[in-house]
Amino acid sequence: MPQRPLLIYDGNCSFCRIWIDYWRQLTGDQLNYAASQDVAAQYPQITKDDFAKSVQLVRTDGSVASGALAVFESLGKKSWYRWLGAPAEFAYRLVAGHRDFFYQATKWTFGTQIHKTQYQSTQWLFLRALALVYLIAFTSLVAQVTGLLGERGILPLNQFLAAVAQSGGAIRYAAVPSLFWIASDNTVLQGLCWSGVAISAVLFLSGFFNAKAERLALILLYVLYLSFSAVGQEFLSFQWDSLLLESGFLAIFLGRNRLVPWLFRALVFRLYFLSGIVKLSSGDATWPNLSALRYHWYTQPLPTPLAWYMDKLPDGMQTGMTLFTLVIEIAAPFCIFLPRRIRMAAAWVLITLQLLILLTGNYTFFNILAIGLTLFLFDDAYLQKLVDKLRGTSTKVSPEPSGFALKILASLILAFGSLHILQPIAGGLPIALQTPLRYIAPFGMVNSYGLFAVMTTERLEITVEGSADGETWKPYQFRYKPQNLNQAPAWVAPHQPRLDWQMWFAALGTIRENPWFANLAVSLLRGTPDVVALLKDNPFPDSQPVYVRARLERYRFSTAQEKAATGNWWHSESAGEYLPRVSLRGQ
Repeated sequence: MPQRPLLIYDGNCSFCRIWIDYWRQLTGDQLNYAASQDVAAQYPQITKDDFAKSVQLVRTDGSVASGALAVFESLGKKSWYRWLGAPAEFAYRLVAGHRDFFYQATKWTFGTQIHKTQYQSTQWLFLRALALVYLIAFTSLVAQVTGLLGERGILPLNQFLAAVAQSGGAIRYAAVPSLFWIASDNTVLQGLCWSGVAISAVLFLSGFFNAKAERLALILLYVLYLSFSAVGQEFLSFQWDSLLLESGFLAIFLGRNRLVPWLFRALVFRLYFLSGIVKLSSGDATWPNLSALRYHWYTQPLPTPLAWYMDKLPDGMQTGMTLFTLVIEIAAPFCIFLPRRIRMAAAWVLITLQLLILLTGNYTFFNILAIGLTLFLFDDAYLQKLVDKLRGTSTKVSPEPSGFALKILASLILAFGSLHILQPIAGGLPIALQTPLRYIAPFGMVNSYGLFAVMTTERLEITVEGSADGETWKPYQFRYKPQNLNQAPAWVAPHQPRLDWQMWFAALGTIRENPWFANLAVSLLRGTPDVVALLKDNPFPDSQPVYVRARLERYRFSTAQEKAATGNWWHSESAGEYLPRVSLRGQ
């Protein structure tokens, strides 16, 4: 009798040899393996036809299991066979009867060698990317946070917290989870921003010197960014802020388990699939009729110079690129759960899409973070040589099983994520299912996504002007948003000028829908230094204006002929009034 179970396979079958080599990695020293051509004579109770038709598992008591049962039992999954026995045996017979076909399919999807999947190199590289994103996010905030949220900013966070405290009672700490409940003056704002910058650097470097510091840095960074996002109101309500929070939260649980990398893959699926499906479920006509990109290049918030050239491509190419975008966002995410080679091919397609977006639009750190998340579609077999070279030492360690608490957390994350996916497909959720999503929403742990669900077909820009006498008006120049017709679109990313971004959103609505804009006007009338510093220049450097107003103008990219004749990148025409003349003097 064998001291350990013996799995006997057809040594002449190339398909069998590939999968037996993989099973050796999974079972370790729990099983022995042998080709039937070598040991058949020792087991006369197993016929030659039995050896030819299926694998045979000889147990330590001499009994024999074959086919799907032998596979399940050899992999330690015998209990699964009770539920999957009949369909598993059917599938086994199907594969065994067409081994040549499945050998070719295995070569195409997995290769001729299948490795036990590990993610230590993958997550090491991802954590460096995440640290870089955190560093960008906090550094970008440093220069503008007091003008946006400071004591004399556009939306002072101390006033916001006071309003929440009056209406929220004790639940306010869960509704607005933030360290700023402790203190919220400008010094604290700047201090926490710089703390985020410093801890981001620690996270980036810890993978080279001291990996034990990573988890503490990840916890602190998540808490810090959550603190800003919770009180940031309109200025920190972008989808990439939510994506950074969710990615940062999941990253806390990375380690030697295999479960969390799969949660990241589920996040990548949700990010792309929702971005595609909301384009078709929103009711916007430009996506189904494939005309969306004819408008996108000049209507997006902050285009790059390359967008001007993309705008000049023929309509047929614009239609093809729109279809390409929809196919990638809706179909490619399903490849995430397919065999290795298909999954990695999909990863490169998704990365290509992000690079195209990065080159034509200024989307802050979104593209870097999305590419970083896509790293989880690769594995150590693909990335380890690169990572070992960067790190200077091997990242190869043995994985550990996931604990019970982590499995519960993963189940909840997957359940909440599924609800977010179901919502646009079903056209809404029952209140009972919306309630848990509302409770976890303030913490940014599981979010919904979907950029450009509705394509804007015209670009409205708000021109803000000041006057000392009500007759002569001087425009306020913003740093990055389109304004001067002869000025090329700026390269801004990965920095996010959050006021410039909100000006784009404000132009899509009215002053009543954007009450923060009235605060901006008051700040300009007062000449508030922190707010004026957000602009490119102040047309009233020596005294405050008496009046401020805002006009709407309709912008589009200039044609090639217009640019050749005038040198202008933009063409504009008046589109009416946004904010009538206002003054602090009651005039």
